[in-house]
This record gives sequence, structure tokens and C-alpha cells, in this order.
Amino acid sequence: MDTWRQVFAINENKFPDDFLFGTATASYQVEGAWNTNGKGENIWDRYTHQYPDKILDKSNGDVACDSYNKLEEDVRLLKNMNVDFYRFSVSWSRILPKGFAYQVNADGIRYYNNLIDLLISNGITPMVTMFHWDTPQNLEYFGGFTNSLIVNWFEEYARILFDNFGDRVKFWITFNEPKQTCAEGYGIGTKAPGYKLFGIADYMCIHNVLKSHARVYHLYNNTYKETQQGKIGITNDAVWSEPKTQSVEDVEAAERGLLFTFGLYTDPIYHYNGDYPQVVKEFVSARSKLEGFSYSRLPKFTPEEITYIKGTYDFFGLNHYTTTLVNNVDPFPIGDPSQIKDARIRTSFSPSWPKTASSWFKVVPWGFTKVLKWIKNRYGDIDIYVTENGYSDHECLNDQERINYYKQYLSALLDAIYDHKVNVKGYAAWSFLDNFEWNDGYVNRFGLYHVNFSDPQRTRTPKASLYYFKNIIKNRKLIKL
Repeated sequence: MDTWRQVFAINENKFPDDFLFGTATASYQVEGAWNTNGKGENIWDRYTHQYPDKILDKSNGDVACDSYNKLEEDVRLLKNMNVDFYRFSVSWSRILPKGFAYQVNADGIRYYNNLIDLLISNGITPMVTMFHWDTPQNLEYFGGFTNSLIVNWFEEYARILFDNFGDRVKFWITFNEPKQTCAEGYGIGTKAPGYKLFGIADYMCIHNVLKSHARVYHLYNNTYKETQQGKIGITNDAVWSEPKTQSVEDVEAAERGLLFTFGLYTDPIYHYNGDYPQVVKEFVSARSKLEGFSYSRLPKFTPEEITYIKGTYDFFGLNHYTTTLVNNVDPFPIGDPSQIKDARIRTSFSPSWPKTASSWFKVVPWGFTKVLKWIKNRYGDIDIYVTENGYSDHECLNDQERINYYKQYLSALLDAIYDHKVNVKGYAAWSFLDNFEWNDGYVNRFGLYHVNFSDPQRTRTPKASLYYFKNIIKNRKLIKL
């Protein structure tokens, strides 16, 4: 029998009384209005316009779901879902067209004020992400997140958000998935801004993201928290690393892989020691030396910076979709640097795992439980909000595979709560609407609502999964279909 075959009994426990259900989007993926009413250009505007061939269907987010113009309709749909919260991101360049605080776009302030007020008047809590990959293009000219001055620029931006929206926003997320920004944007170059500087610029980016997050956490804690009474955290994405075999080498490689792809971003904030994981520091340093560097390519935090970053959270934001098998690799031949070579791992999938529309993504619900257990074991009893989890398919209204995914993954979440006492406090389904899925364009869909991108009105139609998710919220347990 394949040891990774999915044998799954649905957990019939109820979700805790204080458990929150929501759904999520991101500004570039849904808003459209890319150059409307004072909005500045961001790196995804530039990337999709300059390199359309890098997008599966050569599309872009110029109009996307047109949520900028369909705000009232979208909030009606959210209310119809009966969600407790809606997680959305603010477009930095819609607030600050040049990226810097000297020029504030009044229309951007108006738009997000209207969205926040409308959500609250409909009984929906806004959960606001400050940055979801769309750096103002003007800042990218200066190096974006490879420039240490981004810490100051991000603080300026955050202060404007707190000043204008903080009286009503009680959940703030500084960054969504820094791994994608850093490893894919500056490392392998598959996402905007598209630089291929793996093993160097990606580490610089991580370093500056962590310092930016800490700066904004302390700004909020010292200046705003007493009066605004909100919570602030960061969201990171975890792909569970399962050893391909039970050999000592593969078991160690799986843990090392998780620390390189997840702990690198979470240990400095959540681990009681702070700083990057020790094994990551050792492996990058050793590989750097072999490559002829006189220093580690992974920047070092000063003792003061370690203390400053450690503990900068009110909750743990987690995005999770899938699992990979990991096996150990002997040192790669010397050549151009990369994180994969630093980590000395290779990833794969079991052929028994069900596929999705996305090549990177298989259905492995038990990996969700393992990720949640790992977080508790490594970081203690932190309140965890699952800020993204969902399923990709092609254009489908009777999306039974998505229903099955939600049923199995939410059951795995309940296993973590009831069997392992993990403090999971909320769950956001990704995504509210079919939207622009980055390099996949509009080919692969994640939405609970179908969006017709051929229709200028961007008509929204509920999918079967929308009704299933509504029933979960209503009954506060997984219903059998």
C-alpha cells in the first residue's frame, strides 16, 4: 500500500464558538482600475505589460474583477455568504502613487474608507493586508525590497494606513507571503519584478521584509494600539515537507526544507531565540565558502536587531495549500548560488495524490494537520489565523472537487484543534472571487464565485462550493454531502 494514500475520515466536531470564518482577495488580483483616479504603477502592472508571454493567457490585472467599481455588489455577496471577516489588501500605489509619503492619493483613501465602512455596516470585520506583492514601480527603481531604505518607506506607508483606517481596522497583516516576493520575485524570477538573482537578492529581500515588519509592529504598538485596540501580525505560507523515505538523511532533509522555505521567515519573529534557524545559517555559510564568498550570502542580524524583531506579533497568519515529498541531496556542483543548493533538497509528489489545475499543487489534507502541529511545537500556543486555503480548477460552476477539498482540509484543521490542541482561531477561504492568478492569469480559478471575464460587467455567479461553504458557516460543522 502506498504510505501516502489518502484515507480520510471526516471530523464531525463543531468549530469552536469563537472560531471566525472569512474569505480573501488581494488588490492587484481583483481591483482593476490600474491607472484610474491617481493610482500609480506597481511592479505587476509593469511586469504584465512588459512581459505578457510570462502569463499563461497573456492577460493582466488592468480590469481583473473590476472590484474597484463593484464595491457595493461585492459586499452584498460577502454578506450573503455570512462570513465573519473579509481579508483584502491595500494597493500601496493606490494610496501613494510614487511609493513615498509626500504624495497621498485622496481617491485611494476614499476607496478603502468606503470598503471598510460598508463591510462594518454589514457586520463583516475587515482584515487588512498592507502588502500583497504589488510594490510601487517607483520604489522598484531604487531596488525595492533589496534596498534597506524600504524599511523607512514601508513605515511611512503604514503610518498613513493607521492614521486613515486604524480607528476601524482591528486586524492588520503587514506582509502576505514574503517567500513569493523574495524567492520568486528576486530569486528565480518567475514573479514580478522578475529578477534572477537566486541565493543573493532573495536573502537581502527577506532581511529587509523582516526588519520592515518589525518596524511597523513597533510603530503600531507604541503609537496606535492603546487607542485603536487592534492586532497586527504577518502571513507566511507553508508547504508541508514530508520525508520521501524514513531514512535519517531524508527525515533531516524534510525538516531542513521546511526551515528554508518557512522557518527562515517565521523563526526571527516567533521563535523564542529569534534569528534565522541555525541549520539555515550553517548551510548557507558553508555553501557560500565553497563558492568562494568571503562571507555568508545570508545577511546577519545584529543582537539588537534579533531582539527588536523577536516577538513582533499578535497572531500567526498562515497560508497553506499543499505538501511535497523531500529527499536529501549530496552537495550540488559548484556554480551559481541558489537556496535549493544551500538547502540540499529535492522535492516531488506522490503519484497517489489527487491533482488540481495547478502543477505545483496536489491535494494532501493530512499535511495541513502536520503544519499546524509543527507551528505549535516550534512556537508555542500562538493564536493562528488561516488566511488562505483553497483549490484550483478550470472554469467550473458545479465544482465538486473544490467542495471535497474544503471538506477534507477543514476536517484536517479540526483534527489539529481537537486532537493536538492547536489554537486555530479563524479560516479564510481563498478565494472570494475567481481572479487574476498571477502567472496563471485567468486560466486557473480559485473562487467561490465564478467571474465571467469575457463580460464587461464581470458577472459574478455562485458556484456549488459557495453553498457548501455557507452551510459550514451556518452549521459550524462539516456537513455530509
